[in-house]
Amino acid sequence: MGKDQFVVKHGDKWAVVGANNKQVTRITDTQKEAINIARNIAINQQSEMRVQDRNGKWRKCNSYGNDLCPPKDKNY
Repeated sequence: MGKDQFVVKHGDKWAVVGANNKQVTRITDTQKEAINIARNIAINQQSEMRVQDRNGKWRKCNSYGNDLCPPKDKNY
């Protein structure tokens, strides 16, 4: 299983960051673009994607790995 991917606010932009990484993977202008990038990485690595809102609270997460109890996901 790969590293979980996080979409976080980065100044006035959005960043994709792998779990425990000190550097960002990618910086984008929009959250939507960052979510698409993080989602593709998470699918490729069979990991989880988590998305923060503008205030730093986690608003979405989605598992693309071996989830033992997968919910019916309607986000993506």
